[in-house]
Formats: sequence, C-alpha cells, structure tokens
Amino acid sequence: MSSLRSLKFFVLILLVVAATQGHSGVTKSSQGLSANELVDLLNLDGHVEGGFFRRTYAADYTLLTPRGDERLSMTSIFYLLAAQSPIGHFHLNRSDIVHYYHLGDPITYYLVHPDGELEMVVMGNDLRAGHRLQMTVPGGVWKASQIPADGEHGFGLVSEAVSPGFEYADMTLGYRDELLKLFPQHEKLIRRLSHADMP
Repeated sequence: MSSLRSLKFFVLILLVVAATQGHSGVTKSSQGLSANELVDLLNLDGHVEGGFFRRTYAADYTLLTPRGDERLSMTSIFYLLAAQSPIGHFHLNRSDIVHYYHLGDPITYYLVHPDGELEMVVMGNDLRAGHRLQMTVPGGVWKASQIPADGEHGFGLVSEAVSPGFEYADMTLGYRDELLKLFPQHEKLIRRLSHADMP
C-alpha cells in the first residue's frame, strides 16, 4: 500500500512540473504565465529605457510643480523586464517614483544619487533575503534595473506610481559618455547598464 502511495505522489509531482511548462518548451513562471503572455495580456509596449510598459492610471486633475510646470497629480504604469529585454538602462526622472513588486524574478535596482553614492536595492518576494516589495526613488536620482540572466521565470513585473505625473520631458536618458563624466567611479556599472550613444 505504501508503494502505491509513493507512486501516486511521484506521478502528482510529475504532473505539477509538466503544468509549469509551456507547450512550446518555454518555461513558465510559478504563476503559470510566461513573459510573452504577460506582454500580450497586459497590452505592454516597448519602453525607450528598455523593458515593456503600459500606463494604467492618469489622475484627472493637475498641479503646478516647483518649476512652474503643469503636471497630472499622479500617473501609474506596469513595467516588465524580460529575457528579451532584461535591462532598464540608466535614466533620471524629476518626479518621485514608488515601485511595487508583483511577479517573477527579483529585480536589482542601481541608484546613483546626486553626490555619486551608489545604492543597490533588490525587489522580490524573498523577504528573508532582504528583498523589498515596495521602493521609492526620489526625483533627481539616476536609476537602472536588471533581472538575473539565469532567473527561474525569465521576467520581473512591477508597477510604478509617479507623482507629479510622468511626462517624457521630465525624464533624462543616461548616455554612457555623459554618465562617465559625472560618475567615473562607477565606470563598470555605467558601461554595462547605459545606452552607448546619443541619438
């Protein structure tokens, strides 16, 4: 009888493993979704900094920033890094951004503050390992992000809430030569996580 139970348990494990595999051989996440499915289901588009996104919320009233610009009070997006686009390249936003982790592999954020201090934050669901479910990046901080090349799921999904609301005019892409002039002490990181040339 115990042998029969062991066999049933073994078959159950095989079925669970099979259920987490795509028919095309693409490994799926523990949530049963692949990166490509997330892009389709969430209607995501490619982002200029890398990864994929879609705006999910825009406030219906505006405010004046300290610079005198009129902006929506808040906007929010889904943001996905995936194996086919695993890096969010260095960029700077004027507004504060609150990040909320959802699914997939941990995402490592590299934050370079105006004084050159480097801060590394990992967003993920392993709280014992120091992962964060929520993170705020103040305006004026250079930010890059990356998922692991050998990640279990092949993607990491977060949401971002931006206040005052996001406008491309408030974002600066970090190009390699300019960043190296600003922060030569972080040369290796900048070469790995920045766009090479200005358009």
